[in-house]
Order: sequence, then structure tokens, then C-alpha cells
Amino acid sequence: MKQGANQGARTKTAWWRVAVPLALLVGIGWLLPHPATITREGWRLLAVFAAAVAGLVLQPLPGGALVLVAVTLSTVWGGLTLEQALSGYANESVWLVLAAFFISRALIKTGLARRIALGFVRWFGRTSLGVCYALSLSDMVLASIIPSNAARSGGVILPIVRSVAELYGSRPGPTAGLLGAFLMVAVYQSICVTAAMFMTGQASNPMAAQIASESFGYRVDWMSWFLAGIVPGLCSLLIVPLLVYRLRPPLIRRTPEAEAFARRELEAMGPIQRREWLVLAVFLGVCGAWMTARWHGLDITVTALLGACALLVTGVLSWEDVKDERAAWDIFIWYGGLLMLGKALNAAGVTTAFAKAVGGAFGGAGWVTLLAIALPVYFYSHYAYASITAHILAMYSPFLAVLAAQGAPLGLIVYAFACFTNLSAGLTHYGTTPAPMYFAHGYATLGEWWRTGALVSLANLATWSTVGFFWWKLLGIW
Repeated sequence: MKQGANQGARTKTAWWRVAVPLALLVGIGWLLPHPATITREGWRLLAVFAAAVAGLVLQPLPGGALVLVAVTLSTVWGGLTLEQALSGYANESVWLVLAAFFISRALIKTGLARRIALGFVRWFGRTSLGVCYALSLSDMVLASIIPSNAARSGGVILPIVRSVAELYGSRPGPTAGLLGAFLMVAVYQSICVTAAMFMTGQASNPMAAQIASESFGYRVDWMSWFLAGIVPGLCSLLIVPLLVYRLRPPLIRRTPEAEAFARRELEAMGPIQRREWLVLAVFLGVCGAWMTARWHGLDITVTALLGACALLVTGVLSWEDVKDERAAWDIFIWYGGLLMLGKALNAAGVTTAFAKAVGGAFGGAGWVTLLAIALPVYFYSHYAYASITAHILAMYSPFLAVLAAQGAPLGLIVYAFACFTNLSAGLTHYGTTPAPMYFAHGYATLGEWWRTGALVSLANLATWSTVGFFWWKLLGIW
């Protein structure tokens, strides 16, 4: 009887998750009148887009499947030709993310990513705070080219966090406070910062860059994002572990065994193998080419593809590895489709109409006042999202449109909202893909996780809106 009741509850929940996107599709597309400035096809395209966003939040289907349905519907009801609907899959940003995923697979497959993380622990792991800094810096290095925060943070960093905690007998339950609770919470908060520091920090950052370029004419590349994120990011990486250390101080402060553990693991791995040297050469070559793209003019997507091809030619990656990179192909489907939908909405005048309507509602308020209101609203709305991608998709372009219409400097708002989306993922235990992976280990309670996230959010907001804005002023971003 109990099993049948649970099955019925799951069925009701599944129907509810399906009903909301369908209601938006029908309600907006057929029942609500469209403004005079937007065509009927553009209004129906908005209905398709809104249903897709709701689906990404509620997840009645996997994200890739939802977006594929939306792409198909855009040709049936949204007035797009098939060529237009599929145009997102030819976008260079989509292929940049795909190639970066292949390179990241090589980093993880050969063990080089783990070797880098263990090296940092060996150098800085003499104290519990040092272990946290070591793993945070490891994630920062990997974030420069690995766009999957789940792969690098969950697949590489998290196992080392758990191993170090267990070295000192710290396990979920009564012994969590010895070391594990601090490390789990502090490292997770730090990886939200590293996601904000690079265009490859997580998979949807290039989507924000593409929206800025195609919808607002503001170009963002890997190097410009790196320059914008490095100073406020390093400040946050310094402050956040210290803050968590004060909020949840571990009982074990000195951790010489962590350093010894890293040394033993590195010795077990042996000297760097030929395949690791090849991956390291590709890693440094691709990052170096991205940094110098403004001088040699080679597109960063071409550079990433060359790096992936080099790994295939040298045999570090096999074609089976490429085919088995399920996360990359999943992102390819939803990312390309969402880019197309966003571009089509902008072309249909939907974003402009929204900006004019909101701007008129605020009357004579200047952009500074609007920014001071919009940033925290945008940031804390992430409590409603289990995905950075869904947050960017739903709110990034409209917020930029409103502020741009009020005269806000484009560079300031482009980077502020893009970076703050990543930082806001630290609020909850579901804010981005690695969040449930860390929380599920059971070292911190839900209340502890949320309280820490709320307090860290204040530190991040203060850091990025002071140091970050000042640094961006020096760079000429605004």
C-alpha cells in the first residue's frame, strides 16, 4: 500500500512538472494578447522560450530533450525556418564548449588533473585552512579550461576532500566537525568563485558572453573575462575560506597527514607519463593562445578545436572517448538550441519591448539606482533555481536590457550579472551541479549549509561590487 502511495505521489509530481510549461506555452502563445510592437510569431516564440525555461527549472524531461522540443516547436509555431531553428548548432561558442569538454576529459583520463590537485595539497596542506586554499587553487587552475564544474569539482576535487577528512577520522555524523564539515562547505563555496573567474568556469558562461555580443554588441572573449575576474576572484578566494573558518572552525587545525597523503598518492602515481606531458602541452598551448588571441587573431574556438584534434592525433584521446563524453553532447544540444532561441527573441523585438516597459515603470530613476536594486534581486533570485544555466537564460538578457535602456555602462552590467550568477550558486545545496554532490556526503546539515551560503553571499557581493567594480574601472570596462 505504501509503495503504491509513493508511486502515486511521484506521478502527480511528474504531471505538475509537465503542466506548468504547457500552461505557459498555451497561456502566452494563444490566450494573452501580444503587444503591437511584437509580431504574432515573435509572441509565440516567447511562449516557447518561457515554457523551455520553466522546463529547465522543473525538469519534467532532461534539459537536452526539453530544448530539442523547443527548437522543433519554434519552427511549427514560432515562425522560424528549419535553417534558422538549427542555426545555434553552428555557433562558435557551442563548439568552444564542446572542444573544451574533450580537453578536460583528457586531463581527467590521464590523471593530470588529480596530479595538479595533489600537488597543491602537498605544497599548502599543512593546516586545515591550507588544504582548503590548495584545493580551491587547484579548481581555479582547472577552471581555466574545464567548463564542467561537475567534472573538475565533483570528479577531481571532491574525492580528495573526502579522503583528507577521513585521514583524521572525520566522517558524517558526530565526527564531522573535526575537519570534514569545514572542508566540504568551504571548498564548495570556493568553487562557486572559480566558476565566476573564467569564461570556461562553467558551461553556461560562454552563453552569457554570446548574449552580450549578439544582443547588446558587447564583445567578451576568454582573455577579457580572465582579466575582469582575476582580481575580485582572488580576493574572494582569500576571504571566503577565512570566513567559513570563522563560522565553522574545524577542531583539527594542523593537518601534516594531508601533506603526507598527497606525497604518497603522487609517489603511487609515479613520474609524469608521456600522455600527461602531451596533455600538459595542449593545456598550456590552448590557454596561452587564448590569452594572446588579440595579438595573433586566431579565434579561441579554432584554438580549442586544434587542441582537441592534437589529443586525438597523438592517441591521448580515442574517438570512443569523444563519443562517450555524454555531458559534452548533452550541452551541445541544449546550449545551441538556447542560443538560437535567445537570438530569435531579440530579433523579434521581445527584449526591447520588455526593457521599455520596465524602464517606463521606474520613471526617472537613474541607472545607478536601478543597478543597486537589480543586482541583489538578481542574485538572491537564485534560491528559485537549481541551475546557473536556467538563471542566465531566464534573467540575464532582460536585466541587461532594462539597465542598458537606462544608460548603464554595458561592460559593467555584462560582467556584473554574469559573474554574480555563478557566485549566487553558493546560496543553496542545489545551486549548481556540484552542490548536491558535496551536500550529499552529509558533513553539514541543511540549516548549516544555507546559513553559511547566506553569509558568504554578503562577502562576495561586497567584494565584487567594490574591488570588482573598481578593478573594472581601471581596466576601462566602464
